[in-house]
Amino acid sequence: MTHPPIALRQGVPPATLRERVHSVVQRALDEQRLVGAVVLVAQDGALLHRQAAGFADRESARPMAVETVFRLASVSKPIVSAAALALVAQGRLDLDADITRWLPRFQPRLADGRPARITARQLLSHTAGLGYRFFEADADGPYAQAGVSDGMDASGITLDENLRRLAGVPLLYEPGTGWGYSLATDVLGALVARVHGTTLDEAVRHLVTGPLGMADTGFIARDPRRVATAYVSDAPQPHRLAEGETVSPFEGAVGIAYSPARIFDPQAFPSGGAGMAGTAEDLLRLLETLRQGGGALLPGALIAEMARDQTGGRDLPNAPGFGFGLGFSVLRDPASAASPESEGTWRWGGAYGHSWFVDRARGLSVVAFTNTLYEGMSGRFVTDLRDAVYGALEARP
Repeated sequence: MTHPPIALRQGVPPATLRERVHSVVQRALDEQRLVGAVVLVAQDGALLHRQAAGFADRESARPMAVETVFRLASVSKPIVSAAALALVAQGRLDLDADITRWLPRFQPRLADGRPARITARQLLSHTAGLGYRFFEADADGPYAQAGVSDGMDASGITLDENLRRLAGVPLLYEPGTGWGYSLATDVLGALVARVHGTTLDEAVRHLVTGPLGMADTGFIARDPRRVATAYVSDAPQPHRLAEGETVSPFEGAVGIAYSPARIFDPQAFPSGGAGMAGTAEDLLRLLETLRQGGGALLPGALIAEMARDQTGGRDLPNAPGFGFGLGFSVLRDPASAASPESEGTWRWGGAYGHSWFVDRARGLSVVAFTNTLYEGMSGRFVTDLRDAVYGALEARP
C-alpha cells in the first residue's frame, strides 16, 4: 500500500520561538552538556523551526546537519508499534488475542511456574510482565544470567534466540496487573515479522517507513559518513561512547551495554525496541501522520487507542502524571507532571540522547535528536526545550 506522505508546509514561527530554542540549544552546547543536536518544531502542519547545531563528530569537526542519521534506541518503539497497529488495521493481528497463536514457542511463566497469557496490547503498553536487563541491580540478575540482550549490544545472537532466553526467565508480574518498561517491543517486533511473513526490517519498511517516505530510517545504517558519533555526558565535556561501554541511566541499575557499531552490522538481530537508525525529519513524518489522524496508515480509532492510557491509572516510575498508551507515554495530569503540556500529550525518548513529544490539543509536534546520552534523553536540555517552545507559544500575540 502506498500513499502520499504528509508534507509540512513552511510556517511563520511566533516571534520569539527561534530565539528561545536557539538559546536553549546554544547554552547546552556552551556548557558542554551536548555535542550536537537537531531540533524540529511543527504546529498545525507547518514547520516552524528547523535547526542543526554543534558537531555530528567532534573529533573531526564534522558539523551536525538536519540530514544526520542517529541511532534511535527507544525512538524505534513508536515506529514498530505503528507497524503492529497497521497489521491490526488490516485484520491480521488481534490486539487482545494470546500471542502464542503466532509465537507458539514464546511462553514465559510466572514466578510460581504458572503459565501466563500475553497479548499484543500488553506488549504495546509494557504491561506484559517483562523487564530489561539494564534495569537489574547487578550483573548477576536473572536476565543477565540468561544472556538476554537489550537490543543495543553486540550479542551475536538471533532474535529467535533472544526470545528463547527471555521466555526462560519468570515474568515480573502477571500480564495486565502492572507496568514495567521492557523488552516487550522486541517481542512485538518478532510478532510483527511472523504475522507479516517477512523479516522485521522488511515488515516495518512495507507497513510504515516506505509508505511515509521515511527513506533514511531502518535497522541498518548504510552510510557511516552520515551517522552521528555517540557521546556520553561527562565532565568537563562528554566523552566518545566506546564499543562495549556500559552506561547506567540512573543509580541502582547495572546500565545499558552499548555497541555503537551494531547499527552497521547486517547480522545484528532487528531489535524492535532499540535497533533502528534514522533522521529527525523521518520521525517527524510519522508523528505528524499520527497527530493528524493517521491518513491511510492507521484509522483514527486505533490512534485514539494508542493515545489512551493503558496502565489502569498507574504512574510511571519517576514520571508523576504520566501513563502509557500503545507505544509511548501519555500525560494524564499536567499539574502532577509540573508541565505546560496539554493533558493527553504523547512523549518518549531514546537512550542515545533523544526526546520527542506531540501535543494534539495544541497541534504541536517537537523532535529533538542529540548525540549525547543521557542529557538529550532526560537531562536539563529536554525540560528547557519544552519550556522554550511553550513560552514562545504563550507569548504569541
